[in-house]
Amino acid sequence: MSDIDKAVKEISPFYKKKDEPSEKFKLIYDSTSETLEPVYFWILDYMNNMFKGKVEKVMDNFASSPGSGHFSELQGKASQMQQEASRVLGTVNNILKGVLNLIYDIKEFKIRLSHYEQAKSKDKNAKEAGILALKQIWMDRVDLQRGQGSINALSSGNLQFVTLRDAFMAVNSVDEVDKLDLNERVKRILKPRVQEFFEWMKRSEQELKKRYEIEKIYLKSQINALKLNARWAKPYLKAAVQLTSNEELSRSASLVTAFNTILLQLTLIGRDEIDIKSLVTAKKIPREFKKMEKNIRKYYSVVVLDFNFRGIPSKTGQHYTFGGLAEVEFKAYALNDEELMLLKDKLSDSDLNSALKLVS
Repeated sequence: MSDIDKAVKEISPFYKKKDEPSEKFKLIYDSTSETLEPVYFWILDYMNNMFKGKVEKVMDNFASSPGSGHFSELQGKASQMQQEASRVLGTVNNILKGVLNLIYDIKEFKIRLSHYEQAKSKDKNAKEAGILALKQIWMDRVDLQRGQGSINALSSGNLQFVTLRDAFMAVNSVDEVDKLDLNERVKRILKPRVQEFFEWMKRSEQELKKRYEIEKIYLKSQINALKLNARWAKPYLKAAVQLTSNEELSRSASLVTAFNTILLQLTLIGRDEIDIKSLVTAKKIPREFKKMEKNIRKYYSVVVLDFNFRGIPSKTGQHYTFGGLAEVEFKAYALNDEELMLLKDKLSDSDLNSALKLVS
């Protein structure tokens, strides 16, 4: 039983109860002297004409005997694709680390800029909180570079300017320094520091806004680079997965290590919407269905083709041709639009798509 058979039984109560397709046929073609490609492409072209191009390939697996030349050649190509994918994903990883750091920096900039916005607020409490936060930043990052001459050092050192820190946090202009009940030594140190702080507050805001905008532009460029590299990695990942032998097929008794053998497994699915009017005209369904057409959900005729090839690879120039046994199984189902959508979702959840989720 194929994966599609299981999926149809899971989504359709009718086929779960019926336990088989609506119709089922099997075609066997065995010829070691003729290639398998004409069989496949004739059926594919016939399906495209029947379903007006609405034919999808939902499974494409292979397995080669380890002793064959076909196996070693495909494994070499798969290794090359894996190396290229690993190289590009390494670049993606480095860019991603940089993006995370940029996001953290931008968050810090937004917090800092919020202090400047509060300092300009008309709300007295918000304005006071913003200025106090900026004063703390200035003392910790700017004034601290003076070493023993910084406000923190003078307030706690041997010079005993214990009131200097509190006075600096209390005043909001140079003029307010003269109104404080402090000795002249403290005022002489405090005045230039207050003036320097407000000058720093004005200029640092402008600089911070510029850096914030530059960081945002740089983040955007890094995100674009990340998307670009992820797009580059996708074909390599896809090719690496497609060039990997299927484990289930590798366990088949038809695959002998020392033989020159290949097994191919292909599944096609074609769908076509059922036309109620044409069926009524052909008298295949009662006339009453035509009146109920608007109230009836859409139904589709679905045909599933399972190809199982057992061939002998023969190298012709740079490529291989395959002659051998072809078993083609035709299965027909009738599904409504919701069941068809669920079937697509189940079929898309494959190993290949799981690998490509990493890129996403």
